[in-house]
Amino acid sequence: MRRALFLALSALLATSSLAAGNAQRGKEKAAQECAACHGPEGNKPSAPDQPVLAGQYYDYLVRALGDYKNGRRNNPIMKGFAGQLSKQDIEDVAAWFASQKATSLHEQR
Repeated sequence: MRRALFLALSALLATSSLAAGNAQRGKEKAAQECAACHGPEGNKPSAPDQPVLAGQYYDYLVRALGDYKNGRRNNPIMKGFAGQLSKQDIEDVAAWFASQKATSLHEQR
């Protein structure tokens, strides 16, 4: 019984966190800010040291962008981009990339 309750609450929390961001607005913002380095859907990084963002967890992306914005993560390029994003922009971009399907490295070539 406890396990069923835990799973139900976990599912509810997971879907409620996605509701914070608007994927369509995130797509538009990502096209302006993120696509050059990570690809339009987050599947095609322009360099090997840039991560695939597609399919990442929403909460992880929100945290990572927030950490770049406030300096907890140290990358001058990402700090510059994240520093321009509002809290809503971060949630929207995270919703967009989280909603995309990650492709394998083989599919990217």
